[in-house]
Amino acid sequence: MQSFAYKVRSELCRTGVQRLCCARAEAYGVLLFANTFSAREVRIITENPEFASRLPKLFHRAFSLKFDTVPEDDTRGKLIFRITDPDKLHRIINQFGYDPRQSFAQHVNFAMVEDECCRASFLRGAFLSGGSVTDPEKRYHLELATSHIQASREVSALLTEMGFVPHTVMRGASSVIYFKQSEHIEDFLTTIGAPVSAMDIMTAKVDKEIRNRTNRAFNCDMANMEKSLDAARGQLSAIERLRDHGTLDDLPEKLRQTALLRLEYPELSLQDLARRCVPPVSKSCINHRIRKLMELAEEKNSRESEDAPTLSQNDEK
Repeated sequence: MQSFAYKVRSELCRTGVQRLCCARAEAYGVLLFANTFSAREVRIITENPEFASRLPKLFHRAFSLKFDTVPEDDTRGKLIFRITDPDKLHRIINQFGYDPRQSFAQHVNFAMVEDECCRASFLRGAFLSGGSVTDPEKRYHLELATSHIQASREVSALLTEMGFVPHTVMRGASSVIYFKQSEHIEDFLTTIGAPVSAMDIMTAKVDKEIRNRTNRAFNCDMANMEKSLDAARGQLSAIERLRDHGTLDDLPEKLRQTALLRLEYPELSLQDLARRCVPPVSKSCINHRIRKLMELAEEKNSRESEDAPTLSQNDEK
């Protein structure tokens, strides 16, 4: 079964790249969040075949070059793309304003992401290369991870400038930008070209809220039912004590009728019990009668306790 992150990548890969500036911006995001991006090697690893199909087209459009190493057509699992040719690497690095003659620390060249469309493309590339998102049925979490610490800080600043609220954390040697609010994840996915996946999150959230409300209502109903059953058991016990003492027949007609109804229908609520009275009465009326019956039973118990003989010391011996 395909993961939610897999479906998001597949949706993003269906987004066309027409403008050269956007192709370069997306490739830039891919490289900064790739497994390796240095003056000696570019290595991109993915398990998504649609992203793997997109990469050669994207790099040809952005840099007019081909990868030195590509996976075989029947390769499954990890698909590896590499560039080691010095001329190709020089072309890529020079495109982003880095100096290939020096050991450079990758940072974001903001001139590459000035336009809104290029920013969206850049972030799409970053997610395709180093992003992940959790199934919204489980929890809300989207992240972008890279080993280029400075670039990660600058991407976080870019997201903040765009109105997002990113969080950052170090995980081993990688810097991770992440979102945990569903609204932020929805907005991010919509921005980078995955509105269907964003809608899936909204739908999952609504479904969760409906389930939670249903569960709360069910739990409340169960608690109320248990409370009613406990009350009914107490009422039955009191009425049974009156019956065992032979005092039911001596009660006023209305109280006797109520006592017999409760004995016959122990599971009914007071509202339903009130409807079975002849003539029917209100819930408050039946409640008053029940309380009176319980008071009479309590008085009977109290009198019996007072009348019970106590053992003297001689009796105990």
